[in-house]
Amino acid sequence: MSSSAPLASPRLRRLAERPRSSPPIAAPSEHCELCGAEIPEEHRHLVDLDARVLRCACRACSLLFDRSGAGAGRLRLVPDRRLRLNDLALSDVTWERLRIPVEIAFFFRDSGQNRVVAFYPSPTGATESRLELEHWEQVERDNPVLATMAPDVEALLVDRTGHARRYWLVPIEDPYRLVALIRTRWRGFTGGREVWEAIERFFAELDQRARGSERGTTMQRS
Repeated sequence: MSSSAPLASPRLRRLAERPRSSPPIAAPSEHCELCGAEIPEEHRHLVDLDARVLRCACRACSLLFDRSGAGAGRLRLVPDRRLRLNDLALSDVTWERLRIPVEIAFFFRDSGQNRVVAFYPSPTGATESRLELEHWEQVERDNPVLATMAPDVEALLVDRTGHARRYWLVPIEDPYRLVALIRTRWRGFTGGREVWEAIERFFAELDQRARGSERGTTMQRS
């Protein structure tokens, strides 16, 4: 997956654009992008490495890709594990050395480039940050759990806004949903109260869904 073109998904954009205060409405019918079967709102995704997009998948099709080598490696099933990394070792000094210009960012291993890439949400979408790889390698040495991060389909999501120091290992769709949320709700120079409240709700909901993990523990994927 090239870092030059962020993942896109019409469903993620719809989720981000839907106001939280809106009354319930009937969800539009969604279909598996492989076989065409109708699927529920909550469903699995595949990363299409050639097109650099997320593909919606029904349960039957997702099971077909739940093994290495399926789809000739072009389509990869996005895992559903979410780990809250309670004791991730990432000091303020190390963060500065990573040269991330904002306090929210995500990192994933791009198999096409064979390296870890870093992105941060912005009002225009996902923006790549020039990552100092030698400093990232130190972060990995300090946190063995990051070695279990599956290429292309899992990411380290970081929130260091204000006094927060929160870290999660998540499916790649989660950071891009956050990107879509920020892109569609950002107003003015500072974003406005609505977007920051939505960001906090996003992280609170992620916390509720995530399992806890310790810094030195190598966790198994769900």
